[in-house]
Amino acid sequence: MGLVVQKFGGTSVGSPEKIMNAARRTIEEKMNGNDVVVVVSAMGKTTDHLVSLAAEITQKPSKREMDMLLSTGEQVTISLLTMALQAQGCDAVSYTGWQAGIKTENVHSNARISGIDSEKIKNQLQAGKIVVVAGFQGLADGQEITTLGRGGSDTTAVALAASLKADKCDIYTDVTGVFTTDPRFVKSARKLDGISYDEMLELANLGAGVLHPRAVEFAKNYGVPLEVRSSSEKERGTLIEEETKMEQNLVVRGIAFEDQVSRITVCGLPSGLSALSTIFKTLASHGINVDIIIQSSTDSSLASLSFSVKTGDVEETVHVLETYQSELGFEKIESEGGLSKVSIVGSGMVSNPGVAAEMFDVLAQEGIEVKMVSTSEIKVSTVISHADMVKAVEALHDAFELSQQPAQVL
Repeated sequence: MGLVVQKFGGTSVGSPEKIMNAARRTIEEKMNGNDVVVVVSAMGKTTDHLVSLAAEITQKPSKREMDMLLSTGEQVTISLLTMALQAQGCDAVSYTGWQAGIKTENVHSNARISGIDSEKIKNQLQAGKIVVVAGFQGLADGQEITTLGRGGSDTTAVALAASLKADKCDIYTDVTGVFTTDPRFVKSARKLDGISYDEMLELANLGAGVLHPRAVEFAKNYGVPLEVRSSSEKERGTLIEEETKMEQNLVVRGIAFEDQVSRITVCGLPSGLSALSTIFKTLASHGINVDIIIQSSTDSSLASLSFSVKTGDVEETVHVLETYQSELGFEKIESEGGLSKVSIVGSGMVSNPGVAAEMFDVLAQEGIEVKMVSTSEIKVSTVISHADMVKAVEALHDAFELSQQPAQVL
């Protein structure tokens, strides 16, 4: 007998019919001889609805009260799924995040899990029950309810799998696995049989929405095998583990992209060792995440600094920098919107020089201007015009032959 943690996302439990289907998938796992813990998200658009309700009351609700409100969404799902399991003859019990022993740091709306007291869950599993746990939430010191931010249910599932030393964590969603790129935009996108933690972490950080980066990081750190699977189709998904033996001859494994990217340029910045650290410390202290960074010198005493941010953060970024202009000593700020980031990812890049050059050549042949570049051992990211985003992804997908099924390596 093994232990499997299952996670069902909001689209997979978005109606009573889908909840009944999730219950059947859970019962099948139990019938296979495994103990089962199920983590669920709020039903469908429940979280969006709750956010809209809050907006009708106030445009600036406190983060504490938003956590109180949003945590109710998962509580509805766990009770309904447990009822569905019981109606089909299974002994099951539901727990909120704090009942399940999930402890977090004392941060509202985007808390990190600090520990899990899993004794209560273990006792219920030993009694033969299926345990259904609310994702996305936990309890901080002082008995404060907290939520884990976007993708928090993925993180809950993987953290529980690590704490319970589960044999596997299955992430059930509305797609059949991890694809070479988003199949909604590129029809020739192909499902991957397997992918490494590092590659999946890069794809998730670069815009692939199938898994949250924090969940992948948890899985990598604790060696939890993940499988992304369809909640409606009974077929194998994509296995995510330390080293995948499948498709090792692929240099590029996938292409990620995201829109709503803007470029901020700080002009006339005094040259010096402290200028960069001062700017980015200032932005970090205001919770602004900066991505790709480029510095260029205009003369011996002045420099120009460009970096990318999410478009929704442009106004605040400019406001923060202008507030500290006298301290930072720059001349002016320029911003450019309507941009997107397109990235290629693959562990094969480490031993295959020239991949970046091939990427730039493909984009040049398509007449696509590259505005910013960032690289690591296993990825190359480019910032381009949003109007060229889909064209770039399609061209790169074809150039690196991602739609073709490679020979399997055993």
